[in-house]
Amino acid sequence: MSSLFDSMLSNYNIVTDKDRHNAIYEVTQQIVLAGLHKGGFFESAAFYGGTCLRLFYNIKRFSEDMDFSLLKPNAKFNFENYFQPIIDEFDNLGRKVEIKKKDKKMFGRVDSAFLKDNTDVYNISFQTEKSVKIKIEVDTLPPVLFNTEQKVLQLPYSFMVRCFTLENLFAGKMHALVFRNWKNRVKGRDWYDFEWYVRYRVPLNFEHLQERIREFNGIEMSVEEFKSALKERLRTTDIEVVKQDVIPFVNNVADLDIWSNDYFLQIADMIVFK
Repeated sequence: MSSLFDSMLSNYNIVTDKDRHNAIYEVTQQIVLAGLHKGGFFESAAFYGGTCLRLFYNIKRFSEDMDFSLLKPNAKFNFENYFQPIIDEFDNLGRKVEIKKKDKKMFGRVDSAFLKDNTDVYNISFQTEKSVKIKIEVDTLPPVLFNTEQKVLQLPYSFMVRCFTLENLFAGKMHALVFRNWKNRVKGRDWYDFEWYVRYRVPLNFEHLQERIREFNGIEMSVEEFKSALKERLRTTDIEVVKQDVIPFVNNVADLDIWSNDYFLQIADMIVFK
């Protein structure tokens, strides 16, 4: 690895193999963002999802995938135009990467359970760290009515990344929590993020959430109808399965001790709708 890559890793308290795995993912994600910045990607797109929340809003859990949305619909958008700036950024650190577009026809039920037809998916893999594979999703026909802001990342050098604002990130997360259809593959990270948003009194942009529900699910929902659907999900999901999903991504597992179905039902009543 290059000295800069090692220097970036040194910012993490690495004790276990899990610590190292999570740190390498996060350093790699920052380098991907640097490449996209140099390629001008953020002039027409924004970063959202759990990794955005981790890197720019300091949530205390790690995240693997990277999610992006165009600022306005463009069915002809080609993310492959940004491959080379990403490859160049890793070349500067002495690391070879390969970027491939995934064939969605080959996806299993779990992969395709929460993926629109107009979302393109790519994998970035590495010749050295073969256990690290970053999945990138780009929504080329996004739901509208969201706001963005410019956030600073200082490594591998200082640059700006256009990100969804917190109230819009919250809307996306609540849509995922209620409407993901993964049966026994529950994504406990959704629950973790939900708790975080409520704890820090982040308002939920319900207008953007409604747009997501229309776009993905083809239905209309009022605030009360959404709260009812949310509580049904929180009431009926096996909380132990939820915990097991999120454990690999958190440092302090004791934070999950309070988790129960009733705990999350009470949190649901604390949501501030905007």
